[in-house]
Amino acid sequence: MERITSAKNAHVKQVKQLINNAKARRESGLFVVEGRRLCGEARLDLLKEVYISEDCHHTVMAVDDGMNFQVTEEVFSSMSDTKTPQGVLMVLKQPVWPQEGFFRKDGLYLFLETIQDPGNLGTIFRTAEAAGVSGIVMNRECADLFSPKTIRSTMGSIFRMPYLMTEDLFYTMRLARTIGVRLYAADLRGKENYTEADFSTGTAFVIGNEGNGLTPEARSQSDHLIKIPMDGEVDSLNAGVAAAVLLFEAKRQRKA
Repeated sequence: MERITSAKNAHVKQVKQLINNAKARRESGLFVVEGRRLCGEARLDLLKEVYISEDCHHTVMAVDDGMNFQVTEEVFSSMSDTKTPQGVLMVLKQPVWPQEGFFRKDGLYLFLETIQDPGNLGTIFRTAEAAGVSGIVMNRECADLFSPKTIRSTMGSIFRMPYLMTEDLFYTMRLARTIGVRLYAADLRGKENYTEADFSTGTAFVIGNEGNGLTPEARSQSDHLIKIPMDGEVDSLNAGVAAAVLLFEAKRQRKA
């Protein structure tokens, strides 16, 4: 195990870049997870490097010793993205799922159009896993999936939830429809109450930007516009909350 004592070490600089720079993550295909829980849920087939602080004796990583680096407390604190570092972080390859075979005619999917809040995006991933979603499709304008805040918000679901990052969301929507998946857009203009729709067969929910909702093209590419009725003076829900309401209704119908 190599010991690192300087913040100027090349490995330390790379970790800091991956934490702070979206372009570095995108170009390298790597990202960083930190903390005992997330590191414990990480897929070992994606693992590139493990960094352990000198005082973190309770953490034992069952990986090739050549991947392990022991780091002084001072250097580890300079690398960490958290206020109270837990003494372990990993550099991993970004998981990739092939588009071929991604859609099934009986599957449950989410299409996300320009979701911009990292915490919101991460929460949607976590909620989707809990609701039994088959996969998530995002356009490139969505928040960076591999930013530290997004990763923390997924609570490990990033390693298990299949996803596609698409250059053309509308083409991918049409592709899902050819498989037999019906597209339901969550929209204030919807005439159909979400509890009256049938989600028991192949279903995809289309969720739009937090501030502006769905674009006209996203609505036009969908088979149905559905709404979530609200009382009081509230006219919209957080994108993550809306996704949760719809997904768990679909889960309820499928269980029934």
